[in-house]
Amino acid sequence: MLNFDNQAAGERRLLQLNKLEEFRTQAYENAKTYKEKAKKWHDQKLARREFVEGQKVLLYNSRLKFFLGKLKSRWSAPFTIIKASPYGHVELMEEKTQRTFTVNGHRLKHYLGDSLDEQRVNYILS
Repeated sequence: MLNFDNQAAGERRLLQLNKLEEFRTQAYENAKTYKEKAKKWHDQKLARREFVEGQKVLLYNSRLKFFLGKLKSRWSAPFTIIKASPYGHVELMEEKTQRTFTVNGHRLKHYLGDSLDEQRVNYILS
């Protein structure tokens, strides 16, 4: 009987379209809150890397990924930090040549080689 009444069918169709629009906006809101929570959780798990002067760091070499070979390390030998700014750029000095250059702090990671050598202990078993 509803199909014969054009007025009632039109109103019902408008109600269905409004419900669909409500579902769509609710889905957008849910996706937005999910993304915010996921970003908050991800950022919480990230370790902040703060660099100080005199510290040794390793530099990431992004150009090695163009060459094939699994045995090449993408981290260059330790450099000493001369100056670290709060905005992320760090001035490094190469040990051998005393050459200085500035890099982005995202390309660095802490060098733990010296601290591991200090903690190493030899035991003589006889």
